Amino acid sequence: MTPPLFWVDEVPGVDALADLAGTEGHHAVTVTRIVAGDRITVSDGDGTVADADVEATLAKDRLRYRVVSRRVVPAPRPSVTLVQALPKSDRSELTVELATEAGVDRIVAWQSARCVTRWVGSRAEKGIRKWTSTAATAAKQSRRPRIPVVEGPVGTPGVREIVADAVGADGVAVVLHESATQPLADVPVHDATSVVLVVGPEGGVDPGELDDLRALGAHVVRLGPEVLRTSTAAAVALGAIGVRTDRWSAR
Repeated sequence: MTPPLFWVDEVPGVDALADLAGTEGHHAVTVTRIVAGDRITVSDGDGTVADADVEATLAKDRLRYRVVSRRVVPAPRPSVTLVQALPKSDRSELTVELATEAGVDRIVAWQSARCVTRWVGSRAEKGIRKWTSTAATAAKQSRRPRIPVVEGPVGTPGVREIVADAVGADGVAVVLHESATQPLADVPVHDATSVVLVVGPEGGVDPGELDDLRALGAHVVRLGPEVLRTSTAAAVALGAIGVRTDRWSAR
């Protein structure tokens, strides 16, 4: 079993002693029940990782560890940006959780034309905070050294810009759509510098939005014969991208 991962602001050097405190310390000591002699991993969420041995538990929310090794894990290539139309509230955080566990690098919340959910004003700020927190928790659970960046919400003009930038820099943009005839397997993702994955809401991508993104060079594709919910589609697509590129190669 791999050691549990905890977030720190800065990863200490080899042989350094440091304390894990606060929320992460509480989770380690009280929830995970880490004790002296256990091995843990700490990361700054930006690729720097250290393996460490716990020397003592000092309180219910604090332990002391010594770093035994330290490394920087390179970001996977090509990078994958998920443009995710806002799901219904009961599935919103699940969408982020699954995409994070599947390895997404960046998540952009999209207020598409057919979204039932609307993020306006303080609700938008609250939504992004929730997504950011969910991404951090899911990254820790899946032992990822990097926490996905969460941005938005953006409207369709913002999505057009993201797609245009990717395609203009030798990247690939794909829009998942149940009526598409081109399979994802036919899209040349292996040599792309980046991949933008666009997932619409439960009602599907508006035809006007679809035409706009296709005109910018996006591929409109299907994943398979089944129609997936917006909350699960990204994770399935990320799996397909993982095996068709070097993203899942051993690091």
